Order: sequence, then C-alpha cells, then structure tokens
Amino acid sequence: MQKKIAIINDIAGYGRCAMTVLLPIISYMGVQACPLPTSIFSSNTAFPYFFRDDYTDRMEEYIENWGKIGLTFDGIATGYLGSVRQIDIVRQFIQDFSEEGTLVIVDPVMGDHGKLYSAYTVELCTELRKLVALADIITPNLTEACHLVGVPYRETGWKKKELYAMAERLAAMGPSQVVITGIPQGEYIANYVYVKKEQEAAARFIRVQKAGTERCGTGDVFSAIIAADAVNGVPFDRSVKKASGFVKQCIQTALELETPATDGVPFEEILYRLKRV
Repeated sequence: MQKKIAIINDIAGYGRCAMTVLLPIISYMGVQACPLPTSIFSSNTAFPYFFRDDYTDRMEEYIENWGKIGLTFDGIATGYLGSVRQIDIVRQFIQDFSEEGTLVIVDPVMGDHGKLYSAYTVELCTELRKLVALADIITPNLTEACHLVGVPYRETGWKKKELYAMAERLAAMGPSQVVITGIPQGEYIANYVYVKKEQEAAARFIRVQKAGTERCGTGDVFSAIIAADAVNGVPFDRSVKKASGFVKQCIQTALELETPATDGVPFEEILYRLKRV
C-alpha cells in the first residue's frame, strides 16, 4: 500500500511556505500527503498585509471525522503551532492515530537568529518540549535547539563536542534522530546529524556552501524531504544530505529567476531533480 503522512501545519495561499510547500514535495516523493490545517493565511507573514483564519476551533471535529473513517498514518509531521491548545490537540492526535511503525517528525518552529517568534511564551516552549518527547525525528534550527535545552545562543564558534552534547540532550527527550540545522561555518552552512543507537550514538556534520540569502519556506522544503524519506526508509544522514543540497539548488534557482525573497523559492522549477529514494 502507498505510504501516507498527516501534515499538521498552516496554509499560506501565496508565498511558498508551510503546507503549500509540504504537500507538493511529499506527493512528488511518492507519499500520500494528508493536510490537517492549523491556520489559513492569504499569504505568508513576510508580506505587510495578510488575512488569517485560526483553525484551532475546527481541528478537533476535523480529526474526529478522520477517526470515523478509520485513518492511520505511516508518518505524522508537525510544523508551527501557535498556542498551547494547538499543541495539546496535536499531542492527542499523535497518541490516537499512531500505530506500531508510525514515524513522528516534529519541526519545532520557534524562532531564528537567537530570537523566539513573538507568539512564543515560556509556557509555549515548555509545552513544545512535551511534543518533542513524542517524536522520532526532530529538525530544530540552532536557535530552537538552544531554547529547547536551555543553552545560551551564539551565532558562530560552535565546537563539535558542544553540538554533540546539545543533540544528546535533545535525543534524551525522546527522539532517536536529531538534525540541528543552519549552523554558520564561514562560507558553509552546516547541519549536525545525530542518531541514537543502542551502544553509541553516531553524529556528523553535513555541509553545503552558502547560496544567496535566507528565504521564506526553505525550512519547509527541508522538512518535507526529511518526512517523506523517513517513511520511505531512507537512512537519516542520506536524507539530510539530499534535503540540504536541494534547498541550495532552490535558492540558486530563485536568484537566477530574480524571485522576490518574500515569495519563497521556486522549487517547482527543479522538483524533477529530487530523487524519491
């Protein structure tokens, strides 16, 4: 049977982020993508004006009807969650819809460049740690990893032993596979990959050369590939390498096409380059 993933995230009508990115990439990689929306936006929030409809009050009835038709999932992938109630709903969803072998992939979207997003309170961060405890795979950026384990953030100068200790603490919360993304290393951007094993954990850097500036939705491109590969049985380090390389190609294509930064990356132009396995 074809694999399927429940995608819990918001929908942006324009600007290539969140569900708008996850759905086509996961689908192209041969996995049925099943959206569970948390909010609906007219465009991403990089634009000065946008409409938002909070979907929290509808999520439980939506989920209840999935239960009535007997849905289960090979993977459950979560993104930005903007309230304690949403996190509680998602935690319950994971408990109700997971079977043996269901993989839970949590992208703990909290902030970037050392700062948390304005909606993130101490209470929200605490609740998100409880969600991380249910995950098999997490994909925090450097800012999010620091906040999850209570380590002071700094942009550069990270030693391997420091990142290993941080990844080890993240894995101790529950997930067996961790990738800390977006670590600046001179002309490179590094991702630190950690896989917990019975005897000794395996860890390594996967680096790509910088290409242009940061853009909306690149983290969603990365997360989509990680999620689809996970249920397809692709080794984690190979998946991180694939995702990192594809994000770089997307940014390069955006520069070639002079795509505005607010519009995300034109992944549609090069989706054919993305290998399914």
